[in-house]
Amino acid sequence: MTNLSVNINKVALIRNSRGGNLPNLVQVAMDCEEFGAQGITVHPRPDQRHVRFDDVPQLKAVVKTEFNIEGNPTPDFLKLVLENKPHQATLVPDMPGQLTSDHGWDTIGHATFLKEVVAELQAAGIRVSLFVDAEERLVEGAKAVGADRVEFYTGAFANDFLKNKEKAIAPHQLCAILANEIGIGINAGHDLNLENLRFYKENVPGLLEVSIGHALISDSLYYGLGNTIQMYLRQLR
Repeated sequence: MTNLSVNINKVALIRNSRGGNLPNLVQVAMDCEEFGAQGITVHPRPDQRHVRFDDVPQLKAVVKTEFNIEGNPTPDFLKLVLENKPHQATLVPDMPGQLTSDHGWDTIGHATFLKEVVAELQAAGIRVSLFVDAEERLVEGAKAVGADRVEFYTGAFANDFLKNKEKAIAPHQLCAILANEIGIGINAGHDLNLENLRFYKENVPGLLEVSIGHALISDSLYYGLGNTIQMYLRQLR
């Protein structure tokens, strides 16, 4: 079974829009686990418009499943990760002020930098995943710098899914086969939803984990958080 990690950034965004602590981010994280999620993902950005840096220690104290912190490995981000030691750090090449993560690493062009960061995090006992586009050379580059996993950026797949799902999934299948051959784990995330998730999971061999936030939180407005998590889990079984 592929694990479901719930990204709770959008919950934090709602909280931040009014100040105070409603909804309570820590309680939501615990509830997601209670409802069946196998992980919690946060992406603290430099402008802290979603999850804030000071949320991370509170979440670390209560998350009992896998805790995944993703973000651009700036000095401040790395300090936060090393102080809180999540199970996994997902490194994403976001620029300051970027609306959302819409591309992965050039694992070849940034090989020297990535190798140093990956080694530093792994030395602290943290599994490292690199956010990459579904290109075989980038998967090979991630393996070369020592990453434990790649997380395939699935935004392009989701965008093309309704036009031609076989064409949309093809590069992810090829990259998954390669990743399995060279021994690097596979995660995926971005714009996966109840409509495309099952197809993605069934056609990407060795998929270990998906990280889903925007669609899942949006669906929970209609179905409720507990029901929605179960609906997503059913797509992954």
